[in-house]
Amino acid sequence: MESTKRVITSKKKESLWQYMQKHWQLYIVFLMPAFLLTVIFKYLPMGGILIAFQDFNPMKGIAGSTWTGFENFTRFFNSPDFMSYLANTLKLSIYGLLWGFPVPIILALLLNRLQNRKLKSGIQMILYMPNFISVIVLCGMVRILLSVNGPINMLFHSSINFMTMPEAFRSIYIISGIWQGAGWASIMYTASLSNASHELREAAIIDGANIWQQMKVVDWPAIKGMVVIQFILSAGNIMSIGFEKAYALQTDLNNPTSEIIATYVYKKGLLEGNYSFSTAVGLFNTIINVVLLIVVNKIVSKMNDGQGI
Repeated sequence: MESTKRVITSKKKESLWQYMQKHWQLYIVFLMPAFLLTVIFKYLPMGGILIAFQDFNPMKGIAGSTWTGFENFTRFFNSPDFMSYLANTLKLSIYGLLWGFPVPIILALLLNRLQNRKLKSGIQMILYMPNFISVIVLCGMVRILLSVNGPINMLFHSSINFMTMPEAFRSIYIISGIWQGAGWASIMYTASLSNASHELREAAIIDGANIWQQMKVVDWPAIKGMVVIQFILSAGNIMSIGFEKAYALQTDLNNPTSEIIATYVYKKGLLEGNYSFSTAVGLFNTIINVVLLIVVNKIVSKMNDGQGI
């Protein structure tokens, strides 16, 4: 039997290879555009990291600029605000991961319990809508809601300017992010739950399992793999906070907690024109992300019976 299976698989591989050789033009037509786009927009720009080791002059280009080695990195590490920017970035990312990561999972599990399809689709549409609001529009809404004369202060009969409070910035940033992205992020878990065994759920109901036991025995195994992958990717992107939202919610008074590495890179690179220094800071950010991704993947693999990315 084993020899027969090997012969069948070898024939399939040979037939597939022969088919690819016969219709190679078809593969070129469909794969070449994606390949070229990936090379042009993903790999060629990687050469720009050389700027981090230069005193870059846009008029002279990369080839004509003088090399400075690790001077830009040393300048960033020796900056008096380095630890502050790093701490703000890590706090926003870690708190956002701890509070925001479970929400889509909970939403997917709750939506999966709804039997009424019309009600379920209506709730899903409401949850998905915030994802299509742009970051700038979202930040404008947040500023209006939390202004001195905004709805929040009118509701509680107060006159607090939340946007000027450094201690409130992280909560505002994280809560608004959860509201905007949790519903859309639950799509992957909802799709995974569709593969849950209906027979096993019926058997659990017959055995007298309550809702929580059903989720533990039937629903959780269906989404466990997706949860592990998403957690590893999220943990690996801890340092990858976009500057747009933090910059749009930033004020002079909440700057002690809102100034992160991404906004610092934006200000130094685009506003001040210090391209070499901002590239060095961005490269440091990327290296930290890669290291975190590898470390978290190994830790989760050991805790999850060798299953990781």
